[in-house]
Amino acid sequence: MLKQNLSQKQIQKLSPQQIQLMKLLQVPTVMLEQRIQEELEANPALEDSKDDLTKEEEEVPTDDFIEEEAYAEKADKDEDINEEAERQEDNTLEDYLEDYMNDDEPSYKYEVNNHSADDEEKTIPIALESSFHEHMSRQLGLLSLEEGDERIADQIIGSIDEDGYLRREPIAITDDLAFAHNIIVSEEDVLRVLKKVQTFEPAGIGAQNLQECLLLQIDRKIVSRDVTENYSEEDLKYLQLAHTIIEKYFEEFSKKHYNKLLRQLSLFREDLRMATEEILKLNPKPGAVYAPSSAMKKQYIVPDFIIETKNGELELSLNNRNAPELRVNNQYKEMLSAYSVDKKNKVQREAAMFVKQKIDAARWFIDAIKQRQNTMMKTMYTIMQYQYDFFLTGDEKRLRPMILKDIAEITGLDISTVSRVANSKYVQTEFGTKRLKDFFSESLQTTSGEEVSTREVKKILTEIISTENKRKPFSDEKLKNMLQAKGYNIARRTVAKYREQLSIPVARLRKEI
Repeated sequence: MLKQNLSQKQIQKLSPQQIQLMKLLQVPTVMLEQRIQEELEANPALEDSKDDLTKEEEEVPTDDFIEEEAYAEKADKDEDINEEAERQEDNTLEDYLEDYMNDDEPSYKYEVNNHSADDEEKTIPIALESSFHEHMSRQLGLLSLEEGDERIADQIIGSIDEDGYLRREPIAITDDLAFAHNIIVSEEDVLRVLKKVQTFEPAGIGAQNLQECLLLQIDRKIVSRDVTENYSEEDLKYLQLAHTIIEKYFEEFSKKHYNKLLRQLSLFREDLRMATEEILKLNPKPGAVYAPSSAMKKQYIVPDFIIETKNGELELSLNNRNAPELRVNNQYKEMLSAYSVDKKNKVQREAAMFVKQKIDAARWFIDAIKQRQNTMMKTMYTIMQYQYDFFLTGDEKRLRPMILKDIAEITGLDISTVSRVANSKYVQTEFGTKRLKDFFSESLQTTSGEEVSTREVKKILTEIISTENKRKPFSDEKLKNMLQAKGYNIARRTVAKYREQLSIPVARLRKEI
């Protein structure tokens, strides 16, 4: 049985302008130019003031063009507009025209002090690179193979990943050849051709696991040094010892059980150390040398904020060198102001409404950019004041515990807004470019009751580990005791958590011969 209930609830909805602002806050400076360019292409009423130099060469949009655009936009709507709706639309448009013509020109660029006419737009040159598989294919072309073997080699090369490993089993490659190319080969044929592919550069290509990859490289070095007179017998001895360790004692070596290796191989410690150095010179990912730019490209960080010290005081500026000066297109404003020529012309009225919508969208976008800058500056200034000692000295031990709520309470902004500003943003300081998110950390209490940042504890933990004896690295328990001796009230599991966050391996894996 259906029941009807009357209930009252409060729902908060964001306006399209607020949603646009929230999205822009998440965009870092390095991507802001692209976002602005997309808006410029989508909205003809929005323009870059730098385009004035080429404005005379551009075709001016005519009234007929605008009317056609407006008509196309309203084609899917109901054409039966009653007279009352038309009068209401006229009044709304008249009020808009009166308000709009009295408004100041929307702008945001002129309020940024760190922009000057001397600024140059710089672009990063893109290097032309050949991919790893193209490099392999060129080497394949230098071999004299029968047609069947060449097809097998092509399939093998296509199956090698970007690290240089052949992760697929030979039987799977035979299946691929059978189903995709109707070529019937045996597993032995694949292994035979694979041996030829493994002779390609760089050494180690086509291995099926790390152990085989290292062996291929060691074998290549031994052969090279056998035929070269520039290397001594002692060098060759260490290479052969390294080959034996990888081939027969790979598990013990990978787990750094050096004492066990010394006993089983009856070695002096110095001999094991020299052999280990030879192994560490090898490349565990040989394919990465020729990896495509998507995997190997350098990450160029464009800072969103710049903090400088001038006369002993910190000065904050917003990086805006890639943001063009936006404004509303004058031609569209003139079209809108000429609307009163014929109010009864339905086509002209629709064209005017179309122009009004485009101008509104342009003004909203310019205003959103301005609000974005104000919000970012307000948030970053508060962070700078909160962490003043760090930005002045660069000493991470002076970082104060700081969470999103602290900044939100000072700025009066919502925590989610502060989070959007902090996410994916960078600040350039005199001590390097820092990720904004890294300044936020929980607090840890010292034995004296003082609260310190966890960043400070991590910094000291890193310093302790960097000075340890690598033959007997400190365990997490030992690290805990050392931190407690310095006055930090910390548990062993917390030490382990911080160590993992710093990408520092356990004591056993930090051990050196």
